[in-house]
Amino acid sequence: MKALMCNEFGPIENLKYEDVPDLEPGEGEVIIEVKAASVNFPDVLVVQNLYQFKPALPFAPGNEVAGVVSKLGEGVEGVSVGDRVFSSGGFGGFAQQYRAAATSVTKMPEAMPYDEAAALMMVYGTSHHALKQRAELKPGETLLVLGASGGVGLAAVELGKAMGATVIAATSSQEKVDYCLANGADKGFVYARNPLDRDQQKALSAQIKEATGGRGADVIYDPVGDDYAEPALRAIAWKGRYLVVGFAAGDIPKIPLNLALLKGCQIVGVFWGMFTGVEKALHEENVAELLEWYTAGKIKPRVSAHYPLKDGLQALRDMSDRKVKGKVVITP
Repeated sequence: MKALMCNEFGPIENLKYEDVPDLEPGEGEVIIEVKAASVNFPDVLVVQNLYQFKPALPFAPGNEVAGVVSKLGEGVEGVSVGDRVFSSGGFGGFAQQYRAAATSVTKMPEAMPYDEAAALMMVYGTSHHALKQRAELKPGETLLVLGASGGVGLAAVELGKAMGATVIAATSSQEKVDYCLANGADKGFVYARNPLDRDQQKALSAQIKEATGGRGADVIYDPVGDDYAEPALRAIAWKGRYLVVGFAAGDIPKIPLNLALLKGCQIVGVFWGMFTGVEKALHEENVAELLEWYTAGKIKPRVSAHYPLKDGLQALRDMSDRKVKGKVVITP
């Protein structure tokens, strides 16, 4: 089979499109013939050895796929050859075949296309867990989403609206703000690109205050980090919840903890990958709710571009260069 392989850690340019042996399932595993694999920011990080997890070399990046089950390992139950499924977790998605634990496989709704199935779980799973379990977002509250036009950001926008919040989208360009407004955001504004000087940080806090009528945001969803974190936290409402989702802008911020004291707020970590393993029953409830909302038309993965597998490197370049709106998928 063909795969986009990482044979050594380093720049994404080192990835190679090459032939590798076909996969065989182990006990409790299935092989999926990949129809679509979505691209996520951690894919850029993992090939550079900058992610929390370090896979053994060589490997294909990509941890989210949709396709058709072609082989079953010993002891697999509840999944059959020919099932249309999606799966996330692990690595190996940027290839024509994907090996997955049967317990990580979910059957697709009948009318769901492969690209939307591949683009669903990681970003919507992360954002749903963040807003529901970690922030306990309530109808009528104000949700600020940083990096709102990206995969997890746009999912947070949609989910925030589905949960009854007023959603404010913050992004790096007016084009991206308009994209968020067209996909459910109530308001939006453009912030400066990092690194931010002190005046720009004050301006970001002022923008958030202005967008919330001076009150501040009840919940701040932050997958960006770096210089954006502290000014955003300074504009949080009393008893607000600040969601630490990721650090796409680069550095991990150092937050003055006196801000949490002064605001009476919570700084809450969001680690969806760990959540899915530690709280499996609750994760399964979340997945069922997301599929209900998808079927009802309340959420819909926004796939802005498709790349053939041989051009998968370009998909990662676009992700690294912050050119992606919504989700992009690779189609083997």
